[in-house]
Amino acid sequence: MAVCLAGQKVVLRDITEGDIPRLYYHCYESPDREHLNWNGPYQPQEPATYEQFLEQHKAALETAKADKARSQLIIEIDGEVKGKVGRYWVSEATNWFEIGIVIFDSSYWSGGYGTEAFRMWMDYLFAHLDTVRLGIGTWSGNERMMRLAARCGMVEEARVRKARIVRGEYYDAIKMGILREEWEGMKENFG
Repeated sequence: MAVCLAGQKVVLRDITEGDIPRLYYHCYESPDREHLNWNGPYQPQEPATYEQFLEQHKAALETAKADKARSQLIIEIDGEVKGKVGRYWVSEATNWFEIGIVIFDSSYWSGGYGTEAFRMWMDYLFAHLDTVRLGIGTWSGNERMMRLAARCGMVEEARVRKARIVRGEYYDAIKMGILREEWEGMKENFG
């Protein structure tokens, strides 16, 4: 069953093979790749051919055809691919995921698009997975991500001092999270 969640500003939906050229453009060809300076810049992006990039997305394309919880969804704004949300395991034993978001087109930053998409993603994951918590991992220089996580109810749970190097400077590694019961208690306040 296809996933397509419509908010007021964004649509979260399954990735399709037709999205791959646009995702590749945003990651490797667009003149606006400011997102690379914020989204895990301590792990430089490895070059990839289009064919390699397509292969990296095969699992997400296959999951979109199955009836199971998604590991990533496309963020569509005004009918165009503008970003994606994702999740990855921290501990399968405790059903602990970290989640993330990237909006590739920086002209859509600070307009509420990311907040809406991230809240929709969190709600989807709590509804479709047997997890007691969701979290993020970022770096202390990414204040925009920390503010987004806080707006969505996450609290800082750990700070590892001087654990990340970005553009030659040390930054703290930040962990933020929210428990299912905290999400349930606050989600009706979003609007």
